[in-house]
Amino acid sequence: MTSDLPEAWPLQPPPDTSGAAQTWRWQISKPAQLTAARNQLREALGVVAIPASADQDDIDRLLLAFEELASNGLRHGGPPVRVTVADGENGWLIDVDDDRVDHAPLPAVDRDPALGGLGLPLISRLSEEVGWAVVGSRKHVWARLRATPSEA
Repeated sequence: MTSDLPEAWPLQPPPDTSGAAQTWRWQISKPAQLTAARNQLREALGVVAIPASADQDDIDRLLLAFEELASNGLRHGGPPVRVTVADGENGWLIDVDDDRVDHAPLPAVDRDPALGGLGLPLISRLSEEVGWAVVGSRKHVWARLRATPSEA
């Protein structure tokens, strides 16, 4: 898990997901679509136990990070916002891309919580790794979450 909160997320491309056993994708342009996408992801995760070591807390962390990243894309990015979740051997990658390439993700520091801005620091704490990059004409903001290893 990331413990220090950087002033800006690191500029690095998202990890390769070509080996993912399962990938889910959505195109979102309004909040109702985000709610529907989160519900679809929750249902899919209930059917597919990927990774096998994932427990309910891991799935809850994934759903929270998914909603925070995607809602940031809606608020601060340029439509359409595309959200991809790929499973991996030990967790998931959430990749949110939009066409606002001139707007880097910048966590709010010392802001009144009532004014918002807590999403990126929260995602940073929930995730093993975070980053962003411009790929082609799209900005990608991503987080990699690890499933908790099961106790043997």
